[in-house]
Amino acid sequence: ENFADDPRVDTPEIVWERSTRRVLTLSDVTAIKINDIGALRAAGIDPSEVAAVFAEVMFDQVFTHSFVHADPHPGNIFVTPSPVVEGGTGRGFRLTFIDFGMMAEIPASLRDGLRTLLIAVAGRDSRGLVAAAQEIGVLLPSADTAELERALTTLFARFGGMGFAELSKVDPREFRDFAEEFGDMVRSLPLQLPENMLLLIRAVSLTSGMCSGLDPAFNVWDAAEPYAGRLLRDESGNIVQAFANQAMGTMSTTWALPGRIDKIITRLDDGNVTFDTSRLERRLDRLEGIARRIGSGVLFAAFL
Repeated sequence: ENFADDPRVDTPEIVWERSTRRVLTLSDVTAIKINDIGALRAAGIDPSEVAAVFAEVMFDQVFTHSFVHADPHPGNIFVTPSPVVEGGTGRGFRLTFIDFGMMAEIPASLRDGLRTLLIAVAGRDSRGLVAAAQEIGVLLPSADTAELERALTTLFARFGGMGFAELSKVDPREFRDFAEEFGDMVRSLPLQLPENMLLLIRAVSLTSGMCSGLDPAFNVWDAAEPYAGRLLRDESGNIVQAFANQAMGTMSTTWALPGRIDKIITRLDDGNVTFDTSRLERRLDRLEGIARRIGSGVLFAAFL
């Protein structure tokens, strides 16, 4: 129904007279499998154009309809050749989706979280990005986020301002250096993937893989950028207001800074400053555990 008037998309029709409570009969929509590049070219269809349309349709599902086919593998999508209407917008094919057993809904809360995340990325706001991750439900509220904020600040300093296409060309060794510096911290975070987020990631991953197979130059981030911009414009909250709130927060922090510095100096003078050594203690506990396992292993080998 969402794509009823869209010439890019088709689905099987239900054959009601041959369906019962326990049998669902659908019209035969068999056509060219979306990843059969040879058959696409033989039908006069450009695989790179199929990739572009497929990405458009999938992101339309995410950002426009909030209801996504979460299993878009090659067996579930056909490319059906169609006549090009002279002077029309038809592209000579349509995408036919089947098998709707795995669908993902994008609730308002997730859309709000995505919007918060995009504003934080646009403003290179590491604290805002952490808040977005907590709002989406990926990062548990109990997480110690100070080190994560430092990692994100480093990430923005290294890669901030780059477009999605530019990021895809960054030397992998730079990402590897970042991973080595902050990998332990990231692995220790209390992360979770809510079901709708997991299905959304699956849908986007399968879309990216499929499109890259059809067009080696395809970049999923380029395809996502216009929809990300639309999300920012269309959400009920005003992005200008969001940035204004952020500016007010920064102003109030700056205003309070002299007083906060004075308090810290006073606490230093009084000897009341404390430091959080929990991370060091956790690492020592892990080392102690490893030492015990090594000792147990040596004893076991000796007895054997």
